[in-house]
Amino acid sequence: MKLLAGILLLSTAVFAQSQTPIAGVWEGNATVRGQQVPVHLEITSPGSNLKAALINGPEKSVASSVTFDDNHLLVTFNYFARTLDAKVENGQLIGTFGTATTRYPVVLSTGSATAAAPVTGAPSIKGDWEIQVKSAKGESAWQLRVEPIAKSTIIHAVIQRIDGDTGSLFGTWSGQNYTVSHFTAAGPALYTFTPQPDGTLTVSNLLASEAQKAQQQNLTARRPAEARKQNLAAPTESTQQTTVKDPSAPFTFSFPNLEGKVVSNTDPQFDGKVVIVAVGGSWCPNCHDEAPFLETLYKQYHSHGLEIVNLSFEEADQLKDPARLRAFIARYGITYTVLVAGEPEQLNEKIPQGVRLNSWPTSFFVGRDGRVKEVHAGFAGPANPEGHAALEREVTSLVEHLLAEPTPTQSASTKH
Repeated sequence: MKLLAGILLLSTAVFAQSQTPIAGVWEGNATVRGQQVPVHLEITSPGSNLKAALINGPEKSVASSVTFDDNHLLVTFNYFARTLDAKVENGQLIGTFGTATTRYPVVLSTGSATAAAPVTGAPSIKGDWEIQVKSAKGESAWQLRVEPIAKSTIIHAVIQRIDGDTGSLFGTWSGQNYTVSHFTAAGPALYTFTPQPDGTLTVSNLLASEAQKAQQQNLTARRPAEARKQNLAAPTESTQQTTVKDPSAPFTFSFPNLEGKVVSNTDPQFDGKVVIVAVGGSWCPNCHDEAPFLETLYKQYHSHGLEIVNLSFEEADQLKDPARLRAFIARYGITYTVLVAGEPEQLNEKIPQGVRLNSWPTSFFVGRDGRVKEVHAGFAGPANPEGHAALEREVTSLVEHLLAEPTPTQSASTKH
């Protein structure tokens, strides 16, 4: 018994020694396309479990699992199929972050470094702006919203595009521009906003690929009123991006679920129901923002006749083993129907009724008669509080309106 107690005591001590040093706040940078993106990682050790999260202002990307053994740390975010894989070397965490095919070098230290003094004289860029663009999706402008964080020198910014927002971007004044960023489970982002003498901002996405640079760097942002004076187009309304070829034709779909069973619009569960057909993919950050809202709608209105179908487009490796999609479903507690529609490149082939269907996500709102009544491109997430609240109100009102309409049989009986 004494020997067993000694072994248990020794193993407990070894466990404590191996786990405790990794707990804490780790800060540093990831190198992404030659740029340094700030990374904030928080590791806690409640009881015998390790937990971790990537921190972005007040937001957290919580890890699915954490292991630490022989100075090797593995943090998994299975709902985005990304990992942070690093080793402790000379008091630093040195490793990589990303997917199986795309990884970024990461170097972090414990949060003992002295923060740099804030640069004074920062001009105010608070409020709404419109960024003039020529995007591949046909947009002429994006919306930029900037708000200062109370009692700090930090700003919160978000860019709203037709297919969704950038997520929350936080940063400070450097003396020449505002540099804002995030590093979350969805990946990195890094932008600069440079005030100009004429009252405009020069906006640059510093992580734009070579193909994107012409469209996403050195863009001009103006106040909305100034843009209207110059007859510049406003950002595209979400209901104006995508339509259907024939609104009088029933909206059709027929794809397998994760168990391989084919589910079609002609199945009894959709007969006479209002159906939201949500096009997306578990790789899509804006689809992650949309899922909790759709689940809330489903729980609230399913008993009144609402069905929701997620048509998920996944990459080839995920189609072989849709682990990320399963993790996506589990993370948001999705109880509505999820179907596997194909690969992202097959979007228009698989949904041929769509016109200018090019945004992730896009939702088709189908009435009780099986026909599309409205299409919403993109999703304004919680990073854009004003836009998110407006979208929730608009969609909820639309769903209630469609549910109030009579079913085709009711309509027919009324005529006789």
